[in-house]
Amino acid sequence: MKGDQDVSIADGERPIEEGVRTDFRSRMTYSGYLDLDKLLDAQHPVSEPVHPDELLFIIQHQTTELWFKLVLHELQAMRSYLQHEDVSRARKGIARVKHIFRTLAEQWSVLATLTPSEYSEFRGFLGSASGFQSYQYRCVEFILGNKNAGMLRVFESDPAHHAGLQELLDAPTVYDAFLHFLSARDHDVPAQILHRDVRKAWVEQPELIPVFQRIYEDPDAHWAEYAMCEDLVDLEDAFQLWRFRHLRTVQRTIGYKQGTGGSSGVGFLKRALDLTFFPELYSVRTEIGK
Repeated sequence: MKGDQDVSIADGERPIEEGVRTDFRSRMTYSGYLDLDKLLDAQHPVSEPVHPDELLFIIQHQTTELWFKLVLHELQAMRSYLQHEDVSRARKGIARVKHIFRTLAEQWSVLATLTPSEYSEFRGFLGSASGFQSYQYRCVEFILGNKNAGMLRVFESDPAHHAGLQELLDAPTVYDAFLHFLSARDHDVPAQILHRDVRKAWVEQPELIPVFQRIYEDPDAHWAEYAMCEDLVDLEDAFQLWRFRHLRTVQRTIGYKQGTGGSSGVGFLKRALDLTFFPELYSVRTEIGK
């Protein structure tokens, strides 16, 4: 046996370690656990003849949707942790989400290898399909505070997605949960903010600036709140970087063409950069140290 292994090594073949399982007739496999047969059979180019770069386009967006699934899972858990005043677990969730968005931002560099000439050869086959219609992206925006009841119309043809988005429209956001957490820590969050209509998109509330100023000007006395504020800023920065990279990738690929879903394309994405989830956490910086 040893002689056989020596020959294999000499021939450049690495022997399988003793103890490595090779019989999976009655065992869970890697492919089975990950359902890889289904996952890897989910890429169906529609161009005729099939354009070689369409696979890149599909995988880029499918991968993004997988990450969005995890982001939504983490944000829902984070909201629950804050509602139960478990700030440590909430912070762990934020750390994971911000790293996901950094990964997603870097992922745009792969799609950016798709040139305008290449994309134009199969873009017409997409019809009206567009990232604008991403259900999970809308869920993420809703739970972070950028709510828009009008968006539900986009999902009227899909009852399950429509119901899921409706549920998030009617539910508190992560920021709402954080403000209730601050109130429970004896911070003077105005009652009208704590009991606001959570179906509305969040807009800046100047009455919150003194609340955050108190935290930032004495971080030692309010360390958990202070750290959580900075984590939320990290999260928003990571999300905005992803938005910006999206904008630049679209701009370099289709210029200022209209989006396949009917949006203005680059113009629509530029306006999205003006949206902010936690505006008071940026505005308070002007007041600190005055």
